[in-house]
Amino acid sequence: MKQRKTALLVVIIVIFAVVLGILFALYSRQAGERDQLNDRLDRAQTILPGLAANKESLEDQVAQAQSSLNTSWARFPESVDSIEYDDDLLEIADDCNVELRNLTASKPTNKTVGTVTYSVSSFTVAVAGGIDDILEFIYAIRTGDDFRLPWSAEVNSVNMNVAGGTTSINLIIYGYKGG
Repeated sequence: MKQRKTALLVVIIVIFAVVLGILFALYSRQAGERDQLNDRLDRAQTILPGLAANKESLEDQVAQAQSSLNTSWARFPESVDSIEYDDDLLEIADDCNVELRNLTASKPTNKTVGTVTYSVSSFTVAVAGGIDDILEFIYAIRTGDDFRLPWSAEVNSVNMNVAGGTTSINLIIYGYKGG
């Protein structure tokens, strides 16, 4: 009976030692993870003020960029449509053998007639060349020959300097927007 008690005591001690070993291993691993997390937290807290300052700096840059964009929009009111009209006008000028010296466009507005909406832009076009070529250019704009886009132009005024071979043309372009 004494041997049984001794064996039972040894088994209990071994089981207790194994449980203590397992608990110690779990505690050691958790303590290591806790130390790593504390190190990461310290580094994050060290970096955080710099990131906050960087965020404010980036927000200031975004505000400045937005302001610059708004200023640019105000200085360059032409829309993509105006650029496409410019391309057509340049092509017509080339076809008519005139030199396009200056092209100024107003900011497009919309005009609705019934169910149809038109984009309306005013242009001032300065061209140079022979009188016949300039007249051909004006005629091509007025009749809509060579236009790639669904638009038409109304020539408001023409100022010709016959001696200098230059002409200033004021026109309004109506672009179809759909309805």
